[in-house]
Amino acid sequence: MHKRSFLKGLALAGLSAPLSGNALAKWINVISDQPAIEVAKNEEFWATVKAGYKLKPEYINLENGYYNFLPEELLENFINKVRMVNYEGSYYMRTVQFDNKKNIAARLAKLAGCSPEELIITRNTTESLDMIIGGLHWNAGDGAVMAEQDYGSMLEMFKLIAKKYGVINKIVSVPNHPSSDEEIVALYSKAITGKTRLLMLSHMVNITGQILPIRKICDMAHNKGVEVMVDGAHTLAHIQYAISDLNCDYYGASLHKWLSTPLGAGVLFVKKESIHKVWPLLAEAEKKDDDILRLNHIGTHPVHTDLAIAGAIDYYEKIGAERKEARMRFLQQYWTSKVRNIPKVIVNTPADPLRACGIANVGIEGMKPADLADTLLKKYNIYTVAIDYANVHGCRIAPNLFTMPEDLDVLVKALKELAS
Repeated sequence: MHKRSFLKGLALAGLSAPLSGNALAKWINVISDQPAIEVAKNEEFWATVKAGYKLKPEYINLENGYYNFLPEELLENFINKVRMVNYEGSYYMRTVQFDNKKNIAARLAKLAGCSPEELIITRNTTESLDMIIGGLHWNAGDGAVMAEQDYGSMLEMFKLIAKKYGVINKIVSVPNHPSSDEEIVALYSKAITGKTRLLMLSHMVNITGQILPIRKICDMAHNKGVEVMVDGAHTLAHIQYAISDLNCDYYGASLHKWLSTPLGAGVLFVKKESIHKVWPLLAEAEKKDDDILRLNHIGTHPVHTDLAIAGAIDYYEKIGAERKEARMRFLQQYWTSKVRNIPKVIVNTPADPLRACGIANVGIEGMKPADLADTLLKKYNIYTVAIDYANVHGCRIAPNLFTMPEDLDVLVKALKELAS
Protein backbone atom coordinates (compact mmCIF):
# COMPACT_ATOMS: atom_id res chain seq x y z
CA MET A 1 0.00 0.00 0.00
CA HIS A 2 1.30 3.46 -0.86
CA LYS A 3 2.13 5.65 2.12
CA ARG A 4 -0.54 8.22 1.22
CA SER A 5 -3.23 5.55 1.01
CA PHE A 6 -2.02 4.06 4.29
CA LEU A 7 -2.29 7.41 6.08
CA LYS A 8 -5.70 8.15 4.58
CA GLY A 9 -6.98 4.74 5.64
CA LEU A 10 -5.81 5.21 9.19
CA ALA A 11 -7.34 8.66 9.36
CA LEU A 12 -10.71 7.42 8.15
CA ALA A 13 -10.61 4.55 10.62
CA GLY A 14 -9.71 6.93 13.44
CA LEU A 15 -12.64 9.20 12.67
CA SER A 16 -15.14 6.40 12.55
CA ALA A 17 -14.32 4.16 15.52
CA PRO A 18 -11.82 3.73 18.37
CA LEU A 19 -8.56 2.27 17.17
CA SER A 20 -6.48 -0.42 18.78
CA GLY A 21 -3.09 0.33 20.27
CA ASN A 22 -1.59 -1.49 17.30
CA ALA A 23 -3.08 1.03 14.85
CA LEU A 24 -1.74 3.95 16.87
CA ALA A 25 1.64 2.24 16.97
CA LYS A 26 1.59 2.07 13.15
CA TRP A 27 0.93 5.79 12.99
CA ILE A 28 3.78 6.50 15.38
CA ASN A 29 6.05 4.38 13.24
CA VAL A 30 5.10 6.51 10.23
CA ILE A 31 5.85 9.82 11.94
CA SER A 32 8.77 8.62 14.09
CA ASP A 33 11.42 10.40 12.01
CA GLN A 34 9.47 13.61 11.55
CA PRO A 35 10.28 16.74 13.59
CA ALA A 36 7.92 17.24 16.51
CA ILE A 37 6.85 20.65 15.22
CA GLU A 38 5.75 19.02 11.98
CA VAL A 39 3.86 16.23 13.75
CA ALA A 40 2.13 18.88 15.88
CA LYS A 41 0.27 20.01 12.76
CA ASN A 42 -0.51 16.54 11.39
CA GLU A 43 -4.27 16.42 11.97
CA GLU A 44 -4.57 12.88 10.62
CA PHE A 45 -2.28 11.61 13.36
CA TRP A 46 -4.07 13.52 16.12
CA ALA A 47 -7.44 12.36 14.84
CA THR A 48 -6.17 8.85 15.45
CA VAL A 49 -5.16 9.81 18.98
CA LYS A 50 -8.58 11.40 19.52
CA ALA A 51 -10.27 8.16 18.44
CA GLY A 52 -8.79 6.50 21.50
CA TYR A 53 -10.92 8.66 23.81
CA LYS A 54 -14.61 8.38 24.62
CA LEU A 55 -15.89 11.97 24.54
CA LYS A 56 -19.24 13.46 25.51
CA PRO A 57 -20.80 14.94 22.35
CA GLU A 58 -22.84 17.58 24.22
CA TYR A 59 -19.97 20.05 24.54
CA ILE A 60 -16.39 20.81 23.54
CA ASN A 61 -14.26 20.17 26.62
CA LEU A 62 -11.67 22.93 26.98
CA GLU A 63 -11.26 22.48 30.76
CA ASN A 64 -8.73 19.68 30.99
CA GLY A 65 -6.61 21.38 33.64
CA TYR A 66 -8.54 20.08 36.64
CA TYR A 67 -8.67 16.45 35.52
CA ASN A 68 -7.15 15.30 32.25
CA PHE A 69 -9.16 12.14 31.86
CA LEU A 70 -7.93 8.82 30.50
CA PRO A 71 -8.01 7.47 26.94
CA GLU A 72 -9.93 4.21 26.75
CA GLU A 73 -6.85 1.97 26.75
CA LEU A 74 -5.66 3.50 30.02
CA LEU A 75 -9.14 3.31 31.52
CA GLU A 76 -9.34 -0.40 30.68
CA ASN A 77 -5.87 -0.92 32.12
CA PHE A 78 -6.97 0.78 35.34
CA ILE A 79 -10.12 -1.32 35.58
CA ASN A 80 -8.01 -4.45 35.15
CA LYS A 81 -5.76 -3.29 38.01
CA VAL A 82 -8.80 -2.81 40.23
CA ARG A 83 -9.98 -6.33 39.38
CA MET A 84 -6.54 -7.80 40.03
CA VAL A 85 -6.15 -6.19 43.46
CA ASN A 86 -9.70 -7.18 44.35
CA TYR A 87 -8.96 -10.75 43.21
CA GLU A 88 -5.78 -11.07 45.29
CA GLY A 89 -6.99 -9.05 48.28
CA SER A 90 -4.84 -9.16 51.38
CA TYR A 91 -2.33 -11.43 49.65
CA TYR A 92 -1.44 -8.61 47.26
CA MET A 93 -1.40 -6.01 50.02
CA ARG A 94 0.94 -8.03 52.25
CA THR A 95 3.35 -9.31 49.58
CA VAL A 96 4.18 -7.11 46.57
CA GLN A 97 2.30 -3.88 47.25
CA PHE A 98 5.29 -1.89 48.47
CA ASP A 99 7.80 -3.27 45.96
CA ASN A 100 5.42 -2.40 43.11
CA LYS A 101 4.94 1.13 44.41
CA LYS A 102 8.70 1.58 44.79
CA ASN A 103 9.32 0.40 41.21
CA ILE A 104 6.66 2.73 39.81
CA ALA A 105 8.08 5.61 41.82
CA ALA A 106 11.47 4.87 40.25
CA ARG A 107 9.92 5.16 36.78
CA LEU A 108 8.35 8.46 37.77
CA ALA A 109 11.70 9.70 39.06
CA LYS A 110 13.27 8.91 35.69
CA LEU A 111 10.43 10.73 33.92
CA ALA A 112 10.73 13.74 36.22
CA GLY A 113 14.51 13.83 36.08
CA CYS A 114 15.58 13.14 39.65
CA SER A 115 16.95 10.35 41.83
CA PRO A 116 14.56 7.58 42.97
CA GLU A 117 15.78 8.32 46.49
CA GLU A 118 14.23 11.79 46.23
CA LEU A 119 10.69 11.05 44.99
CA ILE A 120 7.57 9.42 46.41
CA ILE A 121 4.06 8.83 45.10
CA THR A 122 1.41 10.93 46.83
CA ARG A 123 -2.26 11.56 46.10
CA ASN A 124 -1.99 15.02 44.51
CA THR A 125 -0.03 18.28 44.46
CA THR A 126 -1.89 19.69 47.45
CA GLU A 127 -0.87 16.77 49.65
CA SER A 128 2.71 16.98 48.40
CA LEU A 129 3.27 20.68 48.97
CA ASP A 130 1.14 21.05 52.09
CA MET A 131 3.29 18.29 53.61
CA ILE A 132 6.29 20.56 53.10
CA ILE A 133 4.58 23.77 54.25
CA GLY A 134 3.20 22.12 57.36
CA GLY A 135 6.17 19.84 57.95
CA LEU A 136 9.04 22.32 58.20
CA HIS A 137 10.33 23.38 61.61
CA TRP A 138 8.94 26.92 61.72
CA ASN A 139 9.68 29.53 64.35
CA ALA A 140 7.76 32.70 65.13
CA GLY A 141 8.92 35.48 62.83
CA ASP A 142 10.13 33.17 60.05
CA GLY A 143 9.12 34.37 56.59
CA ALA A 144 7.65 32.76 53.48
CA VAL A 145 7.16 34.27 50.02
CA MET A 146 4.48 33.31 47.52
CA ALA A 147 2.32 34.86 44.76
CA GLU A 148 -1.38 35.64 44.79
CA GLN A 149 -1.57 33.65 41.54
CA ASP A 150 -0.44 30.46 43.30
CA TYR A 151 -2.91 27.65 43.95
CA GLY A 152 -5.44 28.37 46.68
CA SER A 153 -4.87 25.20 48.72
CA MET A 154 -1.23 26.06 49.30
CA LEU A 155 -2.01 29.70 50.09
CA GLU A 156 -4.50 28.50 52.69
CA MET A 157 -1.85 26.21 54.19
CA PHE A 158 0.51 29.18 54.53
CA LYS A 159 -2.27 31.05 56.33
CA LEU A 160 -2.61 28.09 58.68
CA ILE A 161 1.07 28.01 59.64
CA ALA A 162 0.97 31.78 60.10
CA LYS A 163 -1.71 31.25 62.75
CA LYS A 164 -0.02 28.18 64.22
CA TYR A 165 3.62 29.29 64.35
CA GLY A 166 3.64 33.03 63.73
CA VAL A 167 5.13 32.77 60.24
CA ILE A 168 5.07 36.04 58.27
CA ASN A 169 3.81 35.55 54.71
CA LYS A 170 4.81 37.96 51.94
CA ILE A 171 2.57 37.81 48.87
CA VAL A 172 3.68 39.19 45.50
CA SER A 173 1.76 39.46 42.22
CA VAL A 174 3.19 37.97 39.04
CA PRO A 175 2.51 40.14 35.94
CA ASN A 176 0.52 38.44 33.19
CA HIS A 177 2.89 39.79 30.55
CA PRO A 178 6.41 40.13 31.98
CA SER A 179 9.00 41.95 29.90
CA SER A 180 11.77 39.49 30.79
CA ASP A 181 12.86 36.73 33.16
CA GLU A 182 14.80 39.33 35.11
CA GLU A 183 11.59 41.23 35.90
CA ILE A 184 10.14 38.14 37.59
CA VAL A 185 13.39 37.26 39.38
CA ALA A 186 13.60 40.81 40.73
CA LEU A 187 9.99 40.62 41.91
CA TYR A 188 10.73 37.66 44.15
CA SER A 189 14.17 38.93 45.14
CA LYS A 190 12.71 42.16 46.54
CA ALA A 191 10.25 40.18 48.67
CA ILE A 192 12.98 38.19 50.43
CA THR A 193 14.19 39.41 53.82
CA GLY A 194 16.73 38.08 56.29
CA LYS A 195 13.90 36.12 57.94
CA THR A 196 12.66 34.40 54.76
CA ARG A 197 13.03 30.61 54.87
CA LEU A 198 10.86 29.35 52.01
CA LEU A 199 9.79 30.67 48.64
CA MET A 200 6.94 29.02 46.73
CA LEU A 201 6.78 29.15 42.94
CA SER A 202 4.36 27.90 40.31
CA HIS A 203 6.26 26.22 37.49
CA MET A 204 3.22 26.94 35.33
CA VAL A 205 0.70 29.39 36.77
CA ASN A 206 -2.50 27.38 36.93
CA ILE A 207 -4.88 30.24 36.06
CA THR A 208 -2.98 31.64 33.06
CA GLY A 209 -0.58 28.95 31.85
CA GLN A 210 2.46 31.24 32.21
CA ILE A 211 5.74 29.34 32.67
CA LEU A 212 8.07 30.95 35.21
CA PRO A 213 11.90 30.97 35.00
CA ILE A 214 12.30 28.51 37.85
CA ARG A 215 16.05 27.91 37.62
CA LYS A 216 16.87 31.62 37.68
CA ILE A 217 14.63 32.25 40.67
CA CYS A 218 16.01 29.22 42.54
CA ASP A 219 19.59 30.33 41.97
CA MET A 220 18.74 33.81 43.27
CA ALA A 221 16.94 32.46 46.32
CA HIS A 222 19.72 30.03 47.21
CA ASN A 223 22.24 32.86 47.02
CA LYS A 224 20.14 34.51 49.74
CA GLY A 225 19.95 31.30 51.81
CA VAL A 226 16.29 30.60 51.00
CA GLU A 227 14.83 27.22 50.03
CA VAL A 228 12.41 26.95 47.09
CA MET A 229 9.28 24.83 46.76
CA VAL A 230 7.78 24.45 43.27
CA ASP A 231 4.19 23.68 42.32
CA GLY A 232 4.49 21.55 39.17
CA ALA A 233 0.85 20.46 38.96
CA HIS A 234 0.55 21.57 35.34
CA THR A 235 4.03 20.86 34.01
CA LEU A 236 4.75 17.17 34.59
CA ALA A 237 4.02 15.38 31.26
CA HIS A 238 3.01 18.73 29.73
CA ILE A 239 6.41 20.31 29.06
CA GLN A 240 9.88 18.75 29.04
CA TYR A 241 12.26 19.42 31.93
CA ALA A 242 14.26 17.67 34.62
CA ILE A 243 13.75 18.54 38.27
CA SER A 244 17.50 18.17 38.79
CA ASP A 245 18.06 21.07 36.36
CA LEU A 246 15.67 23.39 38.20
CA ASN A 247 17.80 23.52 41.37
CA CYS A 248 14.72 23.57 43.62
CA ASP A 249 14.49 21.95 47.06
CA TYR A 250 10.93 20.64 46.89
CA TYR A 251 8.66 19.87 43.94
CA GLY A 252 5.09 18.58 43.87
CA ALA A 253 2.90 17.54 40.96
CA SER A 254 -0.38 15.82 40.18
CA LEU A 255 -0.41 12.87 37.80
CA HIS A 256 -4.16 12.95 37.09
CA LYS A 257 -3.65 16.13 35.10
CA TRP A 258 -1.22 15.90 32.19
CA LEU A 259 0.01 12.34 32.68
CA SER A 260 -3.63 11.18 32.57
CA THR A 261 -3.56 8.73 35.47
CA PRO A 262 -6.71 7.93 37.44
CA LEU A 263 -7.69 10.44 40.10
CA GLY A 264 -5.63 10.27 43.27
CA ALA A 265 -2.03 10.19 42.09
CA GLY A 266 0.73 12.73 42.57
CA VAL A 267 4.43 13.00 43.35
CA LEU A 268 6.65 14.77 45.83
CA PHE A 269 10.34 15.47 45.23
CA VAL A 270 12.55 16.42 48.16
CA LYS A 271 16.23 17.14 47.64
CA LYS A 272 18.22 14.48 49.47
CA GLU A 273 19.85 16.88 51.91
CA SER A 274 16.46 18.41 52.81
CA ILE A 275 14.52 15.21 53.61
CA HIS A 276 15.48 15.28 57.29
CA LYS A 277 14.02 18.79 57.63
CA VAL A 278 10.43 17.67 57.00
CA TRP A 279 8.07 16.16 59.56
CA PRO A 280 6.01 13.32 58.01
CA LEU A 281 2.28 13.81 57.53
CA LEU A 282 1.74 10.54 59.43
CA ALA A 283 4.26 8.79 61.66
CA GLU A 284 6.38 6.04 60.09
CA ALA A 285 8.60 3.72 62.13
CA GLU A 286 12.15 2.50 61.53
CA LYS A 287 13.13 4.89 58.76
CA LYS A 288 16.31 6.98 58.72
CA ASP A 289 15.91 10.75 58.77
CA ASP A 290 17.21 11.03 55.20
CA ASP A 291 14.96 8.26 53.83
CA ILE A 292 12.18 9.85 51.78
CA LEU A 293 9.92 6.86 52.47
CA ARG A 294 9.46 8.22 55.99
CA LEU A 295 7.25 10.86 54.32
CA ASN A 296 5.20 8.32 52.39
CA HIS A 297 3.16 6.58 55.07
CA ILE A 298 -0.55 7.27 54.49
CA GLY A 299 -2.07 3.97 55.63
CA THR A 300 -4.21 1.72 53.46
CA HIS A 301 -5.08 3.46 50.20
CA PRO A 302 -6.25 2.61 46.64
CA VAL A 303 -3.11 0.78 45.47
CA HIS A 304 -4.67 0.01 42.08
CA THR A 305 -4.28 3.71 41.28
CA ASP A 306 -0.54 3.39 41.88
CA LEU A 307 -0.41 0.40 39.53
CA ALA A 308 -2.19 2.33 36.78
CA ILE A 309 0.60 4.92 36.71
CA ALA A 310 2.87 2.56 34.78
CA GLY A 311 0.38 2.33 31.92
CA ALA A 312 0.04 6.12 31.84
CA ILE A 313 3.81 6.49 31.54
CA ASP A 314 3.83 3.92 28.72
CA TYR A 315 1.16 5.89 26.86
CA TYR A 316 2.94 9.21 27.38
CA GLU A 317 6.19 7.76 26.07
CA LYS A 318 4.36 6.22 23.12
CA ILE A 319 2.94 9.61 22.11
CA GLY A 320 6.34 11.15 22.80
CA ALA A 321 7.18 13.94 25.23
CA GLU A 322 8.49 16.25 22.53
CA ARG A 323 5.52 15.59 20.26
CA LYS A 324 3.02 16.19 23.06
CA GLU A 325 4.59 19.48 24.12
CA ALA A 326 4.75 20.66 20.53
CA ARG A 327 1.09 19.74 19.96
CA MET A 328 -0.09 21.49 23.13
CA ARG A 329 1.84 24.63 22.28
CA PHE A 330 0.50 24.52 18.71
CA LEU A 331 -3.10 24.29 19.93
CA GLN A 332 -2.71 27.24 22.29
CA GLN A 333 -1.06 29.43 19.69
CA TYR A 334 -3.59 28.35 17.06
CA TRP A 335 -6.45 30.11 18.82
CA THR A 336 -4.68 32.85 20.79
CA SER A 337 -2.96 34.17 17.65
CA LYS A 338 -6.39 34.70 16.09
CA VAL A 339 -7.82 36.79 18.93
CA ARG A 340 -4.94 38.68 20.58
CA ASN A 341 -5.41 41.81 18.45
CA ILE A 342 -9.20 41.90 18.51
CA PRO A 343 -10.56 44.90 20.43
CA LYS A 344 -12.11 43.95 23.80
CA VAL A 345 -10.55 40.47 23.76
CA ILE A 346 -8.04 40.20 26.61
CA VAL A 347 -5.55 37.33 26.56
CA ASN A 348 -4.03 36.96 30.03
CA THR A 349 -1.21 34.68 28.86
CA PRO A 350 2.18 35.75 27.41
CA ALA A 351 2.49 35.66 23.61
CA ASP A 352 6.11 34.49 23.84
CA PRO A 353 5.92 30.76 22.94
CA LEU A 354 8.54 29.92 25.57
CA ARG A 355 6.43 31.45 28.36
CA ALA A 356 3.39 29.21 27.87
CA CYS A 357 2.39 25.86 26.42
CA GLY A 358 -1.12 24.39 26.18
CA ILE A 359 -2.99 26.49 28.76
CA ALA A 360 -4.09 30.09 28.21
CA ASN A 361 -6.66 32.48 29.67
CA VAL A 362 -8.99 34.84 27.82
CA GLY A 363 -11.52 37.45 28.86
CA ILE A 364 -13.90 39.91 27.23
CA GLU A 365 -13.71 43.55 28.32
CA GLY A 366 -16.79 44.49 30.32
CA MET A 367 -17.95 40.87 30.73
CA LYS A 368 -17.62 39.01 34.00
CA PRO A 369 -15.67 35.74 33.69
CA ALA A 370 -18.59 33.77 35.15
CA ASP A 371 -20.91 35.22 32.51
CA LEU A 372 -18.38 34.43 29.79
CA ALA A 373 -18.09 30.81 30.91
CA ASP A 374 -21.87 30.52 31.14
CA THR A 375 -22.36 31.98 27.66
CA LEU A 376 -19.67 29.81 26.11
CA LEU A 377 -21.39 26.72 27.47
CA LYS A 378 -25.02 27.61 26.84
CA LYS A 379 -24.68 29.36 23.49
CA TYR A 380 -21.61 27.73 21.95
CA ASN A 381 -21.40 24.36 23.75
CA ILE A 382 -17.87 25.06 25.03
CA TYR A 383 -16.99 24.03 28.57
CA THR A 384 -14.37 26.16 30.39
CA VAL A 385 -13.76 27.48 33.90
CA ALA A 386 -14.07 31.10 35.00
CA ILE A 387 -11.15 32.80 36.79
CA ASP A 388 -11.83 36.13 38.49
CA TYR A 389 -9.07 37.00 40.97
CA ALA A 390 -5.35 37.78 41.30
CA ASN A 391 -5.35 40.20 38.35
CA VAL A 392 -6.72 37.48 36.07
CA HIS A 393 -10.24 37.95 34.74
CA GLY A 394 -11.27 35.48 32.08
CA CYS A 395 -11.77 31.81 31.30
CA ARG A 396 -8.98 29.26 31.42
CA ILE A 397 -8.71 27.37 28.14
CA ALA A 398 -7.01 24.00 28.61
CA PRO A 399 -7.21 21.69 25.57
CA ASN A 400 -6.08 18.07 25.47
CA LEU A 401 -4.57 15.70 22.92
CA PHE A 402 -8.07 15.00 21.60
CA THR A 403 -8.71 18.70 20.90
CA MET A 404 -8.81 19.53 17.20
CA PRO A 405 -8.37 22.91 15.45
CA GLU A 406 -12.05 22.89 14.45
CA ASP A 407 -12.95 22.79 18.16
CA LEU A 408 -10.85 25.89 18.71
CA ASP A 409 -12.41 27.55 15.66
CA VAL A 410 -15.70 27.45 17.55
CA LEU A 411 -14.02 29.23 20.46
CA VAL A 412 -12.50 31.87 18.19
CA LYS A 413 -15.88 32.49 16.53
CA ALA A 414 -17.51 32.84 19.93
CA LEU A 415 -14.92 35.33 21.21
CA LYS A 416 -15.17 37.43 18.07
CA GLU A 417 -18.96 37.59 18.32
CA LEU A 418 -18.95 38.39 22.04
CA ALA A 419 -16.27 41.07 21.62
CA SER A 420 -18.27 42.79 18.91
